[in-house]
Amino acid sequence: MEEIELIAPCHFGIEAVLKREIQGLGYPITQVEDGRVTFAGDKMAIARANLMLRSAERVLLKVASFAVLSFDQLFESIRQIAWEDYLPKDAKVWVAKASSIDSQLRSVVDIQSITKKAIVERLKVAYHMDIVSETGASYPIRIFLRKNQMTVALDTSGEPLHKRGYRTLTAKAPISETLAAALIMLTPWKADRVLLDPFCGSGTFLVEAALMASKTAPGINRSFQAEQWSNLLSRRFWYEAVNEANDLQDLSVCAQIYGSDIDTKVLRLAKENAKQAGVDHLIKLAHRNVDQMRHSASHGFIITNPPYGVRLEEKESLPGIYQAFAKQFSTLQDWSAFVITPYEEIEEKMGRPANKKRKLYNGMIKTNFYSFLGEKPSKTTTERGSGS
Repeated sequence: MEEIELIAPCHFGIEAVLKREIQGLGYPITQVEDGRVTFAGDKMAIARANLMLRSAERVLLKVASFAVLSFDQLFESIRQIAWEDYLPKDAKVWVAKASSIDSQLRSVVDIQSITKKAIVERLKVAYHMDIVSETGASYPIRIFLRKNQMTVALDTSGEPLHKRGYRTLTAKAPISETLAAALIMLTPWKADRVLLDPFCGSGTFLVEAALMASKTAPGINRSFQAEQWSNLLSRRFWYEAVNEANDLQDLSVCAQIYGSDIDTKVLRLAKENAKQAGVDHLIKLAHRNVDQMRHSASHGFIITNPPYGVRLEEKESLPGIYQAFAKQFSTLQDWSAFVITPYEEIEEKMGRPANKKRKLYNGMIKTNFYSFLGEKPSKTTTERGSGS
């Protein structure tokens, strides 16, 4: 089968997680950059990657890469690409996004319009047409320009991959599904260990953990842009990818995933989101303040996204919230806590330095992902418990 290159954008700082995911699907990595991992595969990889990658934001089909120093050169380079190999004569094509960093060409708007014009000119000649009707399937294009090196790609995902299809409603400061999944994969948590989120909000950490525990493909309940590309991808690829995902799924798995929050409204959202994802039977929710956080098991995991205190009145309450969290955490036997937050006094409140601190952005907010590790369980340790 024909080999292609695919580009998977991701959150800055979790490239290593995405790299491991892609290798787990059996595809070799060809390049790792800030916020992007490029890998080789066949056309089947388009369907499998879209359906199964948890930490990728999109799956892009790489079309070309070349140096560009002027708009005339841009036009000619784009026009020389064999777009007829990718686009049918009635394709609806546009540059959905372009970026330029440290390059001669800085105007993103001009890059987009010139690229579109060059593609249209190529298609008119290739298909012997006076106009391109653009009445067919959509083929969004994404362009990355860095240090005068341009990469052109087709967006096979359409809607970003963090839109799994289960989260129709959110709390006011949600973490994205892809970032939540990546953070869970940065921890040693496995499905046979207790997981607790005491600031669960609309339940994103809980649902992503339950999807992992049940080996449910994150994209199983949504569609993708490239499903419309019958000229490039046979429907067989999508059917085979879905069948593979269904064969892997195990909804009968026993998992102990707990969430609590002081806000009853967001708990209702969490319950509905878990239901939409088909994993509500794996998640237990409780209306509880953080100063009531507890669990009888040993060697459990907390993975959480506490309040950030964006507004002044919220900021004033942060010391008390984190102090209560630290106090209750100290009562849990040999637990580990993983916290994403911009609150820099958390180590002081916890009474210990973090074992590891990773810089990340949650949306536009600069945060750290703190790891506070407990003792590892021995092989004879009973890791399960009751109550949360």
